Amino acid sequence: MDFQTIPIIRIFDEERAKEFYLGFLGMTLDWEHRFEQDYPIYIQASKGNLVLHLSEHSGDCTPGSKVFVNVSDLDALFQEITSRPYKYSKPSIEQAPWGGRCFTVIDPFSNKVLFNEQKNT
Repeated sequence: MDFQTIPIIRIFDEERAKEFYLGFLGMTLDWEHRFEQDYPIYIQASKGNLVLHLSEHSGDCTPGSKVFVNVSDLDALFQEITSRPYKYSKPSIEQAPWGGRCFTVIDPFSNKVLFNEQKNT
């Protein structure tokens, strides 16, 4: 039996969300949905096996949440992300208290995405 978790992240502005998730993080827009024109948008964005749902719907999730994402090559991901111009986020790699290495990006809606690389044992 296979499972996949897809976090839903609360957004408030479609363009700012796309600038951050598609532009800065380099994710791909898989699809987007509105019930009608001028209704809130619901977006699926992905990068490899990472899939996120971005929602303007107020009942879907809480703004200011945090998503923990394990990665296999933190340095390459950090280099890729920070090579893109984005003036609102300047992450840095940190030694995590749990023994791994990580960096955190904060979207325009105060949601955090923590990218983590576990220490080899």
